[in-house]
This record gives sequence, structure tokens and C-alpha cells, in this order.
Amino acid sequence: MFVLVVGGGKVGYYLTKELIESGHEVALMEKDRGRADQISDEIGSVVISQDGCEGKYLREAGANRADIVAAVTGDDEDNLVICQMAKHHFDVPRTIARVNNPKNERLFRHLGVDEIISPTRMILGSIEQDIPVHELLHLAALGVGELEIIEAHLQPGSPAIGRVALDLTVPQGCSLFGVIREGIPTPLRTDTVLQAGDKVIAIGRPDCEVHLREQLIGAPDEE
Repeated sequence: MFVLVVGGGKVGYYLTKELIESGHEVALMEKDRGRADQISDEIGSVVISQDGCEGKYLREAGANRADIVAAVTGDDEDNLVICQMAKHHFDVPRTIARVNNPKNERLFRHLGVDEIISPTRMILGSIEQDIPVHELLHLAALGVGELEIIEAHLQPGSPAIGRVALDLTVPQGCSLFGVIREGIPTPLRTDTVLQAGDKVIAIGRPDCEVHLREQLIGAPDEE
């Protein structure tokens, strides 16, 4: 498999090294000449000191035969441009983009980037594990549309406790599909009676969150 990596920062550098060690054909584009030379001294001639936002340089790097183009620069706009050119000018089967600002994820998906990697969202997801129980946890963003996988941890006082899934008013654009009870995941059936301690897993759009919080978490305690 031939992977064209654009961006020679730490992400691009280590990604390229791992791909080479796994036996893949790789080319790494880095527009900063000094940084490109530094990487080239360490990993060899796979480094190309050109701007991946320029179509002619993408072609010279082999974008027209790449199986994957991974745009992992520190600039969201550059990553989007690179993926757009790879997809629409070179017919690359799969594009992967690093997205630093989560607000840009919707645009990237809308414009057809196949996979989005958001370091900010990943770190936020870890931090949210310690957020008080009156919040919903964002486990992952799905690769299509604006859907997210959301977790609600039911604590004593949750309005959902003692009710079955069929009794809950789920907004349009959202679906409850699983429950984790005592560490064991099971499908959420219409006759499942929810209990304190359950973690209810839902898929929904961001605009469903307020209603989901009311149904599963309830209003936070006032200080």
C-alpha cells in the first residue's frame, strides 16, 4: 500500500516511521526545507521538500497512485485543501485529515474527507470521563453527517430510572441503542428497565442533547 503523508511535524514524522517499519511504501511531504532535511537525515529519501497544497507537487509526490493521502499538518485549512485535491484531482480512494479545531469537523465531512482525526476531541473525550454526572459524554464522532455517539451515566435521581426504553421520549434524529450494566454491554430493548448505574449509549445529532439530558440525566443540582 502506498501512503502519501503531508506534514512533517511530530505526527507526520512518527506516522511515516511506523508505516515504513510496517512495510508500506510511504512518501512524506514537508514544505519547510530545514525540517525536511532533518527528517530525511533520519528516515531517508522518502521525504519531499514541497508544499502539499500545490497540485503539481502532489502529482510529483505520487498522489495519482496513492492508496491513502493523510494530511496531518498543523493547519486545518491546508489539510482540507490537500484532501480536496487528493480526492477530486487525483481520485485517491481514501483521504485522512487532522482537524485541530472541532468546529471544522462538520465542514470536513460535508466536503467528503473520508476520515477525520481530531486530537482536541480525543483529549476532550478523556477529560469528560471526570465531568460531573449531570453532563453527557461524547464518546466519538461518526464519519458521516453530524452524528455522535453519546453516553449518559444514570445516577440516583435520574428521571429514566425504573422506566423502560419505550417510555422515554427520544427526539427525532436520535436513537438509544445500548446499555452497559456492571461492565457488560447489551442491546437496549423496548422492555429493558433502566437502573441506577446504567450507562445508556445513544447516537444522535448535537441538537438532540438538551432533550437527551432532560430524559436521562435530569436537571443539575443548583448550588
